[in-house]
Amino acid sequence: MPAETGALSADLRIADQRWESLGDLDALAARVLGHAASQMKSAGEISILMTNDAEMHALNKQWRGFDKPTDVLSFPSDGPEIPGEPVHLGDIALGYETSLTDAEAMGRPFEAHVSHLLIHGFLHLLGYDHIEPEDAKVMEPLEAQILAGLGWPDPYATGPYADGRGED
Repeated sequence: MPAETGALSADLRIADQRWESLGDLDALAARVLGHAASQMKSAGEISILMTNDAEMHALNKQWRGFDKPTDVLSFPSDGPEIPGEPVHLGDIALGYETSLTDAEAMGRPFEAHVSHLLIHGFLHLLGYDHIEPEDAKVMEPLEAQILAGLGWPDPYATGPYADGRGED
């Protein structure tokens, strides 16, 4: 189902029904990514896959060479822009079990953590990264600023992300 967010449209596919525990996922994605797109002055379209750890494990192994599941993966588009058509920014995939386990381990509401993962993935689609400490010093404050605008606290202020490890 497409979720319109103004300057950004998101095509959301739910491959694991457990995600529906969050309620209206289209509305959540539209609110979170619409706010992120507004803050980043970005427009275009993205695809979001809400799946499980088995699929995330396969994707992580195939595309990143890591033989384990993960919470979020981003696949920036490398396709050409088509005049008159929205720019396809890329795809984001979220894994249910790892996302839920991480949220519980951090004592964060699941919706807050999923919001963070969507923002994190979206920033990767825009070219931001956090592998190098200098890059993390740019990307992580952006994530915290966008989350704050949604009423969520800075995930890097305390807990496991405070050491700069990030999601990936």
